[in-house]
Amino acid sequence: MRKRFDNTPELGMKPIEETPVLEKSRDSMQSLIRALLAIYNNKKYLDRILSVVEERVSIEKKDTGRIGLTYWQIFVLAEFRMGLDISYDRLQSMAFSDSVLRQLLGIESVGFNEKIVFERKRIINNVHLLTDEDLQKINSIIVDFGHKEVFVVKKKGLNLKTDSFPVQVAVHFPSDHSLLNDSARKSGDVMEMILEENDIAGWRKINDWVKTIKNLQRNHAKASTSGGRYRQEKIQKTADAYLLKARAFSKKLNQFLEKAHDYKTIDIVFLIVLEKYMQLLDKHIDLFYRRVKLGEKIPHDEKMFSIFEQYAEWLSKGKRNVEIGKNTSITTDQYGIILDYHIMNNETDSQIVIDTKNRILACYIVYSWSFDKGYWSKSNFEAFKNDDVKQLVMPKKGKPNKIEKARESNAKFKKLRNKHSAVESNINELEHSGLHRCRDKGFGGFKRYVGMGVIAHNLKRIGKELRKQDEIKLKQAA
Repeated sequence: MRKRFDNTPELGMKPIEETPVLEKSRDSMQSLIRALLAIYNNKKYLDRILSVVEERVSIEKKDTGRIGLTYWQIFVLAEFRMGLDISYDRLQSMAFSDSVLRQLLGIESVGFNEKIVFERKRIINNVHLLTDEDLQKINSIIVDFGHKEVFVVKKKGLNLKTDSFPVQVAVHFPSDHSLLNDSARKSGDVMEMILEENDIAGWRKINDWVKTIKNLQRNHAKASTSGGRYRQEKIQKTADAYLLKARAFSKKLNQFLEKAHDYKTIDIVFLIVLEKYMQLLDKHIDLFYRRVKLGEKIPHDEKMFSIFEQYAEWLSKGKRNVEIGKNTSITTDQYGIILDYHIMNNETDSQIVIDTKNRILACYIVYSWSFDKGYWSKSNFEAFKNDDVKQLVMPKKGKPNKIEKARESNAKFKKLRNKHSAVESNINELEHSGLHRCRDKGFGGFKRYVGMGVIAHNLKRIGKELRKQDEIKLKQAA
């Protein structure tokens, strides 16, 4: 049984709407608190946001049972985690000891009530109920709140800027020998779980198998990175020993899997997971053999960059170092608010322009819109001809012709093109809202992580403006 927020708090609980905001502070946490308070005190937008959370959380949930976290608490905890770029352990600690956060959550008392404590797992399970679809809806509500209640939007429309940046995933640098070891290690972990519940002969030395494979992988890695006269001989020798042991381990696992149906006590889930890691093991044995022993250059589409986050891509953009993750495109307005974001799944910048245009123009009036050269294509440029975007800044790749040169020499075009670099500051702010590297697991977790980071960024932008307005009001009153 859940509530949107506690309408009738217990005696002694401090009201949420009276949560203090430190005036003379440059800490982004104060801007985040100020924005959350503004939304809490505006029942129109609060109801819209909590309706989205309620719709997701209450799916297949009964109205009976113990009282769970309120929808407001779920929303606040999710945005505090991303807004401050902290782990769930730090978030749990703050929810226990930080009086301001506790008051914002509606659980801070004056001292004679029993202290409410949120367990770490409880926080994670509740926050992870939200999906990317829900966060897209919440972000559009917050953007609407910022435009109508905080900033004064010009009647002629918004000035938009679109750019992309990489969001990394938390994985080690991929090499075929390390991925082969990961596959063997996880196969051994699952096998150990099976052996805990079942007495199976021939697997007494499972730990030795995993340790030996790990040591052989280290020997090969050391030979690959060292120099010397006999470097190639060392590489081939260590590769032979590594492959021999890995193939023997794979053969032993396959022999077990063939007879696994004889053990009726084995959980079928363990066998499915084991088979998945065995397939990865065989795949990387083959890739390692082809590259090291046969000297093949492995095609890019056959490569895998993590056995855990298999959606991850190999990203190399401009002068950046190589990164493992996903490119994310954002569109910001003149107030620094992110109106739209899109996680690119094996897409380039130029492939997402038309879909982004259709989403944004369906909801907002746009005066100008700037892109960098990566978004250019003839079809993308022509797609804007019939729309109401008066100033389009989309520089052409390569050498422009006379018409394009005249268009790009226009004073307004130059001015808006120079202002396009402001989107880089928004990207930097996003990276300080946790979007430098995703901490959550799985592609669903990645999308949720990006969505929460975008919302946290927008809340801090709104809160910063509200604090400026509060300061002006105080000066006028003085």
